[in-house]
Formats: sequence, C-alpha cells, structure tokens
Amino acid sequence: MADDHAVTLYSGAAITDAKKNPFSLKVGMAQMLRGGAVVEATTADQAKTAESAGACCVVVSDPPPPPTRRGISRMADPSLIKEIKQALLIPVMAKARVGHFVEAQILEQIGVDYIDESEELGIADENHFINKHNFGVAFVCGCRDLGEALRRVREGSAMIRTQGEIKGLGNVAETVGSVRKIMGEIRVLNNMDEDEVFAFAKRIGAPYDIVVQAKQMGRLPVVQFAAGGIATPADAALVMQLGCDGVFLGQEVFDCDDPYKRIRAIVQAVRNYNDPMELAQASSGFDHAMAGLNLDDNRFQIFGSGDAY
Repeated sequence: MADDHAVTLYSGAAITDAKKNPFSLKVGMAQMLRGGAVVEATTADQAKTAESAGACCVVVSDPPPPPTRRGISRMADPSLIKEIKQALLIPVMAKARVGHFVEAQILEQIGVDYIDESEELGIADENHFINKHNFGVAFVCGCRDLGEALRRVREGSAMIRTQGEIKGLGNVAETVGSVRKIMGEIRVLNNMDEDEVFAFAKRIGAPYDIVVQAKQMGRLPVVQFAAGGIATPADAALVMQLGCDGVFLGQEVFDCDDPYKRIRAIVQAVRNYNDPMELAQASSGFDHAMAGLNLDDNRFQIFGSGDAY
C-alpha cells in the first residue's frame, strides 16, 4: 500500500520495512504478547503476583472507588504506574480515556510499553479517538465488530481488544458474541469477489485498503486479544479456539483466596488451548476460587424475551 499509515505486515512474527513504516514496529511490539494473558492490577503486589504467575503484561488501573464516591474514571496515578514498572520485568500497559491525547502524552513520557485507549474509563471526547500515529508507543483499542476494529487500526492501533462485558461479573457470553461476530464477518469478507469489497467496506464503515488487507490475511491485520468475563481456564481456551491471539484478565481474578493459582491456570490454558488434558488439569481445584463470579438474576436476558432456554 502506498499509504505509510496502512498496515503492511503480518506474517508470523516478522517485521518488514520498519524504516519506511514506523507503525510496523508498534505492530511487532504487540505481536510479542501473542499467546499470553494481560492482567489488570491496581497495586504493585498484584502486579508481582501476575508476573510470577506467567502474565505476559500488566495493565495498571486505579483501585475502584468506594460505593459512596462517584466520579469519572481516569488514567491511573503516574506514581503508581512508575512504582509497578520499576517492580516488574515484563511490559507494563496503562489506560487512557478515549480521545484524551494529553493522558496518552503523559503515559508515553513516563515510559509505559503500551497504552490502552479504554472505553472502560470515562470518555474525554465523544467524537474523536486519539491519533495514535502521533505517538511512538503501541496502542490498544477495543471493538465489538469488524468495522470498529478496522477503524481503530487506521487510527494507529497496534492491537485490538475484542470487548465483552466490563462489569467484572465473569460473564464471557458477550465476549464470545463479539469474537464470533468479527470472525463471521471476516469469513464473509474472504468469500467475496473483489468487486463486492467496496460495498462491504462502505457498509461496515471501514477504510477500503485495511478491509482489503483483512481479506488477504483472512484475519485482522493486527494482534487480536479478547477481554471481558474471562474468569476460568476454560473461558480463556474458548476464545483462543475461536481465533484470538491472547486474553485480558480483569480485576476479578484477584477476588479469590489464591489469585496466583487462578492466573497461573488461565495462563496455562492460553498456552495449551487445544490440549484437553492440559485444560482439564488447569481447570481442577477451583471450587472456592470461582465462587461469586456467577451472573445475577437477570442472566437470561442475553437470550432475549423468548423462552427457548
């Protein structure tokens, strides 16, 4: 592609023509996390637990506010990020609000390895995402369908986070739905004639050149992780078998007696997602660790108003 902002690579872990296209370096940085689990941590102790359990990266968040306190979720305290970064050997990611390029500037200045432009935080700009090509650090963005994913890639996102529920309920259904939707749209795209791709790109609201690359590759042109409701090794293996490159684990993985054991088991499941014997071993011994992660009484609403289930 003639456009330097286009994604021009994704062949294994190879980086091609990095001098001409700096974005390829960011994509290569994101590829380093493939086959791993990114764990959200709010303290240095949690981050160390995640690292020792085999996490490939830690994403830093502020501790949740008490129920009596209300307000906007923002970028984590830079001092906390620095503390965690100094304590770990693995990469560190931090969240910035959607459209808040100044938060991204701060995070890049303090040396984070990745920036997550996160819809889980308060939105700073309702109409514009950050122009990620203005930064030297690799960005991560969320999506729920193919059009949204490819728009974020055009803006400079080096990793796509296929997002499910963000309430920490341990409900993987929304994540699975988003992953299946993207994979289904890619299969439809792969079977299209060249003449149909123009109309398809217009229909999903994605740049034509990036749509063509997705068609040629048979997948998203950047690394795709799944996030939301992944609370067990089986959940992680499920999204991996559906075609994801890795998983994000939320704060709920620490809501148990032995967070190390749970994170370690999920990491093993991601690495051995096609091995039922390994998955059975990783899933054993969580009677109490997984308690409290069920949905509330409205859990059947995801199936609509029908009574088929």
